[in-house]
Amino acid sequence: MIRLHVGAIGLSMLATTSVLAADPIEIGVGYIRRPAVKPALSLVEQPAENDGVAGARLATEDNNTTGKFLNQHFTLEELRLEDGDDAAKAAVAFADRNVGFIIADLPADALLKAADAVRDRGTVLLNAGAIDDRLREEDCRTNVIHAAPTRSMLADGLAQYLVWKQWKRWMLVVGSHDEDKRFAEALRRSATRFGAKIVQERVFEDTGGARRTDSGVTLIQRQMPVFTQQAPAYDILVAADESEVFASYLPYRTWDARPVAGSAGLVPRSWDAAQDQWGAVQMQNRFLKLNSRRMTALDMQAWTAVRMIGEAVSRVNSSDRKKVFDFLTGPDFSIAAFKGQRLTLRDWNLQLRQPILLVDGRMVVSVSPQEGFLHQVSELDTLGVDRPETKCKLH
Repeated sequence: MIRLHVGAIGLSMLATTSVLAADPIEIGVGYIRRPAVKPALSLVEQPAENDGVAGARLATEDNNTTGKFLNQHFTLEELRLEDGDDAAKAAVAFADRNVGFIIADLPADALLKAADAVRDRGTVLLNAGAIDDRLREEDCRTNVIHAAPTRSMLADGLAQYLVWKQWKRWMLVVGSHDEDKRFAEALRRSATRFGAKIVQERVFEDTGGARRTDSGVTLIQRQMPVFTQQAPAYDILVAADESEVFASYLPYRTWDARPVAGSAGLVPRSWDAAQDQWGAVQMQNRFLKLNSRRMTALDMQAWTAVRMIGEAVSRVNSSDRKKVFDFLTGPDFSIAAFKGQRLTLRDWNLQLRQPILLVDGRMVVSVSPQEGFLHQVSELDTLGVDRPETKCKLH
């Protein structure tokens, strides 16, 4: 009896060893980055050279930590575009090397070209950077999953808090660039949706020139009060300035003593270096140790995109991109991302549901959706375009 038992143990160990000795499932992930990192107005908020991709690298480590136990191995290959490079060609190059999943930090038009170039190859793109609503609506693609939030989600997250605070009278200041106008459009939609009123709109024209001069502070201190004076009574000034021309100069310089929100002051983001709830401190510390800097929203969006792949691969135990994609877009998928609840995918436009943080540069002031904004399916669907409103037709 004893000999038989020992023999059975030996056979079991042999079987286990043979499983462990088998070649691991290999999952290659590509990362395509836009040509240049956009500078910020504030010298202390300049984006790092590895903004975004640093989050993807951390997520790859996390995937491999789990993968050791499941005989899975993840690799990340980064490709940074130069000015004039074709994003579609970059995506095809990854597809030619049998890379089935690509994290994309690209402008909207480049993202669409890349997605269309590899759609017939079965390649899946995960959008980590572009917040344009049209990518999830009239220009949605069946092979693009969106880890980044939309402008409408960011605007709704801010609007819910302002309405909850009873700051319902807004003065809206809009920059003169296209992306500023798109954010303003999202803010107008949010105001209508949640019962706020825009009492006046003003446009801040970008006339060029540098403000970082010896007389810069004096000039700004004179200009901003004049620009904001003689406004109708309002509770809060909301700025739409994605191009980073003027909004950072508004707080404490308006004619009336009013708070600022939107592109400065109280800002809606998917993530912030001040986020310390729901286990986020451990995540923040790991990132800081690896990169000697704080984690940005783009870092977190890229981290989430790579972790989504890792979660799906671990659940289906396969590198087959169709199986992974079907699980990602199916009803059983969810991902933990240190934001208080598990995140899921909207099946009508492949947008990741997620809370929106409202931050002031030092602290997380609040997290939307706010209490009292209810939804029949998920309160997260009070942020952004809901199923009955969608223009997306996935086919």
